[in-house]
Amino acid sequence: MVDVEFERRKQEILDECKIAPQVLDGLLPRLEKFMDPFVESLVRSEQVTHAQTFVQGLLSDLKNKNVESIAYRFGQERMPLQWFVGVSNWDHEPLRDRLVLQVAENLGDDDGVLVFDPSGFSKSGRESVGVARQWCGRHGKVDNCQVAIYMGYVSRHEHALVDVRLFLPKEWTSDKQRCKKAGVPKGTRYRTRHQLCLEMLKAHGDVLPHSWITGDDEMGRPYWFRRRLARLDERYLLAVPSNTLIRDLEVAPPSYSGVGPHPKRPWRRVDKWTKGQRNNKWTKIDVPDGAKGPLVVEAIKTRVVARTDKRQEGHEETLVVIRFRDRENKTVQTDYYLSNAHAATKLWVFARAAKAEHRIEECIQRSKSEAGLADYEVRNWKGWHHHQILSLIATWFLVTEAQRGKTIDTGNHRSTNPRNHLFDPQPCIRMRYNLPNSSRTGTAADPKRACSPVSLEAA
Repeated sequence: MVDVEFERRKQEILDECKIAPQVLDGLLPRLEKFMDPFVESLVRSEQVTHAQTFVQGLLSDLKNKNVESIAYRFGQERMPLQWFVGVSNWDHEPLRDRLVLQVAENLGDDDGVLVFDPSGFSKSGRESVGVARQWCGRHGKVDNCQVAIYMGYVSRHEHALVDVRLFLPKEWTSDKQRCKKAGVPKGTRYRTRHQLCLEMLKAHGDVLPHSWITGDDEMGRPYWFRRRLARLDERYLLAVPSNTLIRDLEVAPPSYSGVGPHPKRPWRRVDKWTKGQRNNKWTKIDVPDGAKGPLVVEAIKTRVVARTDKRQEGHEETLVVIRFRDRENKTVQTDYYLSNAHAATKLWVFARAAKAEHRIEECIQRSKSEAGLADYEVRNWKGWHHHQILSLIATWFLVTEAQRGKTIDTGNHRSTNPRNHLFDPQPCIRMRYNLPNSSRTGTAADPKRACSPVSLEAA
């Protein structure tokens, strides 16, 4: 049976998505002006022209947004543009730093969220820089691919990708001849995906105001990464796999027999712990309807210590479990998170940060579908980074254009000073999730609820 109210609200949202013709007036002149700060570091006039042409091509309606297709679209020879992207000796880092500054100026909020997420690019050969048989989250299996680690920024205003690092497996960093052939800078050492995240945090953390660090279960799995963030005074909410072992500190330990050491609480998997929670422990959180209909979101938390890779107890953390039910009260997804936030942090605050973690998936998908992020045909280190930064800039232009088409608050934004961890921000961002996520799906308890709903709507 069709939910009449849901269909009515869905149609209202679709009507709001229609773009007025005047929004597109002067689009190309605005793009040229938009590109001016980014091309300041390019020393030759033809480089500036090629950069503008390539970004226009990335934003066009071409099916395959590679160098050859873009050159032919603008009636140009392929080789000069191909040389600019794949070989020309210009540094992508000044363009990246300019992008970070613009995102901070336009989207910056003290309650912003930094999100890290790896994304794989399938490859058939072995010559492209960084390609190897490795875990590809996009396919959910080990595959022949390149893996990039993206850093996104999410605030109440919008969300955007701001930086990227290419992961080089050990088989690459230990083969100097292979690295030299692919143009990898001399002296590049092996760094884990999490170390690459810490590099980006160190480079941009003081520029982008934020109160949370989030990431998927690949980011949250290793204990050392969570511990490092805690020591850096960063407040995190990181997803973890369903088999993560924890000890519930809010449960009394086994009674002492009087002989030997005092017994400790047993280790339990987070999914097994979740199944054992009574119905009245869950709190319902009001969210807008999902793309496939109404969703019920419930959350629960407890103080825990997690098991480290050395089979020891880690520091105290908060386990946050968020589950989603459809209109038939069937659980369609369960997400598990660990956080170093204060024990008194409200569930809706955790839910807001968890929602931001899902936003980076939207950022990457937007860049791939609308700005040719995955359409590169370069094999070397320099060309890969050139294509990536130009695609991120093109995506950022789409964000700024989307803001032009909205009714934007004209009041003064908060200062873009470094992060503030001393307060819990007001719930100003609606939750929206892309379902399902098979890596975190699990079963849940009885659908009956006894707790009052907590709204995530803006005050």
